Amino acid sequence: MMTAQGVAQAAQHNEGSSIDVPTDGDWARVRGRLKSEYGEDVFSSWFARVDLEGFENGVLRMSVPTRFLKTWIQSHYGDRLVALWQDEVPAVRRLDLSVRTAARPRAVCEAAAPVQVAGPHVAVAGAVVAQAATTPRAAASPARATATQAPVTRPSAPQTSRPRHAAPAARSDGEAGAFVGSPLDPRFTLSTFVEGRANALALAAARQVATAKPGEVAAFNPLYIHAPVGFGKTHLLHAIAAEAGRVGGRRVLYLTAEHFVFRFVAALQAQAAIAFKESLRDIDLLLIDDLQFLHGDRTQEEFCHILNVLIDGARQVVIAADRPAVELSTLDQRVRSRLGGGLTIEIGAADPELRRAVVAQRFAAQRQTYPNLSVPEAVIDFVAHSVCTNGRDLDGAVNRLVAHNQLTGAPITVEMAETALRDLVKAREARRVRIEDIQRIVSRHYNVSKADLVSARRTQAIVRPRQIAMYLAKVLTPRSLPEIGRQFGGRDHTTVLHAVRKIEELSRTDARTADEIETLKRLLDE
Repeated sequence: MMTAQGVAQAAQHNEGSSIDVPTDGDWARVRGRLKSEYGEDVFSSWFARVDLEGFENGVLRMSVPTRFLKTWIQSHYGDRLVALWQDEVPAVRRLDLSVRTAARPRAVCEAAAPVQVAGPHVAVAGAVVAQAATTPRAAASPARATATQAPVTRPSAPQTSRPRHAAPAARSDGEAGAFVGSPLDPRFTLSTFVEGRANALALAAARQVATAKPGEVAAFNPLYIHAPVGFGKTHLLHAIAAEAGRVGGRRVLYLTAEHFVFRFVAALQAQAAIAFKESLRDIDLLLIDDLQFLHGDRTQEEFCHILNVLIDGARQVVIAADRPAVELSTLDQRVRSRLGGGLTIEIGAADPELRRAVVAQRFAAQRQTYPNLSVPEAVIDFVAHSVCTNGRDLDGAVNRLVAHNQLTGAPITVEMAETALRDLVKAREARRVRIEDIQRIVSRHYNVSKADLVSARRTQAIVRPRQIAMYLAKVLTPRSLPEIGRQFGGRDHTTVLHAVRKIEELSRTDARTADEIETLKRLLDE
């Protein structure tokens, strides 16, 4: 990245020929063409936060705030973006898209007189410019607000209008501290979410929130969804935001907790905290993902105020985290209490039927790209049976098999799957569980003490967890029945055998018990 002084030195050093360089005016025209070609929604989702950084040796440098945006733009719009730039500035040969950070000031290419260069090198022109902290863009980034370089007068690009309910998020324009929400993945919709016994309740609640009419009083508010990584929380939140923004006519904002913290700190540094809070309080549907990453006393205090305002004003709030709110020890007690007043739903571990449905759906989606893709039913069964961790690992397994097939031409068979996925299967087989681990997890899950599990007490509240713990010890550890009995207060091996047989029968006939067993196995895997 070259500074204004560096550009001037380059201009003095390289004399001999002239060449056009990109300016903000060129970027404004490119933005206009992108909006015309792809529409307002697509432009707002993918291009609204792309910044022009610099130009050197035919390489145009641009930046985006997240790695996801970089990957998506490169894979879906990279060639078209280069072509549009070349129509404006023929000297552009290649696009270099990077992820900017809060610590890195933005470099802006300035309109300048042609620079004379010698030899084969391409002309460079531009200057590093710090936006004044009073502008909306400067208020959105601490690095821009605190830069010490003097602002340079330059022609401003036209402001882009954006519907407040458009994906990926609503935006409040025209005020310092205003910001855009986190981007949405267009693959995550309600129709692509595979339903099973473990997630049916969460999906039903998501549909009701997404299809509610503007002004309709929320049936449950806030909606709190929790599950470990890869169980579908983010998919549901993206789907709710996209569906509500498309058909609901509501002002929708989706944010990760990390994004919320970053923007709030930026607004504080830019002295724009009031505008920040007001822009959030005007939202009809607020979705916060990964709440476990919400940190900072001041940030949590303001988040609690915003939560109270939205809920008291009958605005819907949807929260997702990796565990129940009561277990988020770093979260302010007031926030946990407010979240506990709504509907809390856990997405459970996927059973074999759900895993198989997910794998089949993922292969079907791949056939839209590769119409000749052939996947035997036995391979689907193998993947569903062998990869038991979470949905993301299932996605990775499917992608890996398709890649092997497309890159090598080898047919997808069970043998190929065993080889390609051996690390996922090996990781599962290598997991060792101790009886102490089982006792700790079962005690915490059923809210009983470990001392109760190994005691002589025979109340129903103790007996059932004890029997489940014995059953898990038998199926998950190599210990013998007498060894297990000794670990549970010196019980006889026949007592352990009775507990194992009883839980085996219940897991076949009682769906609730089966769910509890799957949940405990998943907790032990973690």
